[in-house]
Amino acid sequence: MIDAFLTGDLTEVEAAVRAAAAAEIMPRFRQLAADEIVEKSGPHDLVTTADRLAEEHLTASLTALLPGSVVVGEEAVHADPAVYDALGGEAPVWIVDPVDGTRQFVRGEPGFCTLVALAHRGELLASWTYAAALDEMAVAVRGGGATLNGRRIHSGSPGAGALLSVAMSHPDYTTDAQKRALLGLHTEGIEARPCGSAGLEYLDVARGDQDAVAFNWEYAWDHAAGLLLVTEAGGAQATLSGAPFRIAGGNALPFTAARDEATAERVLNALRAGA
Repeated sequence: MIDAFLTGDLTEVEAAVRAAAAAEIMPRFRQLAADEIVEKSGPHDLVTTADRLAEEHLTASLTALLPGSVVVGEEAVHADPAVYDALGGEAPVWIVDPVDGTRQFVRGEPGFCTLVALAHRGELLASWTYAAALDEMAVAVRGGGATLNGRRIHSGSPGAGALLSVAMSHPDYTTDAQKRALLGLHTEGIEARPCGSAGLEYLDVARGDQDAVAFNWEYAWDHAAGLLLVTEAGGAQATLSGAPFRIAGGNALPFTAARDEATAERVLNALRAGA
């Protein structure tokens, strides 16, 4: 079933992602009322009406495209953490972040996106990163490469010894051990800054506009689409232990995704030195 779906017309998935953004997200961009914004666990963890309705829209459309599939979405997991267990199940899983970069969305900034990935038995198969306000759609298919607005993209290499640009988790939102590791990125040869929308940071790595990302949290909806996108663009990824990132969790954190293997190793070495 899943193989036949992947060899079919995946533009229907792209259309579903665009339709959800057009129906539920963009009409609320710079139009949110105060009662449409809620703090989940604090001022840095926001949810809006657009997040909830876009996830509902995608849940209905994506499962209709692939009967028997299930959805692991950020808002559904917030309501029922047991939903996350589907990542380790037998059914194909759509991993959905309806508005990645909610803080930017709330501030009326265009740096947000919708993230969708398809996985089966822990393996990422395809992903869609849609920045509606920027009119950018990035698509990756396992073994099929990565595209941005229909054109193939490649991460390339920064070259040996180049100053690396790295977007990282904010150290203030981490454990003490992870904070020490992330602060290791403030070293000679690396220019590190706090990340914005995770999905758009991954996109910048995939198209060679940024050298790497380093994150300390592992929620699949933030990372699944971007990790496949970077990998299919020719990049590399690894956790602090050197093992690949597992979407179901249990990773050695922080982890990195980078333009090439040499860059990933440089970032990991800096993280290990900090730890």
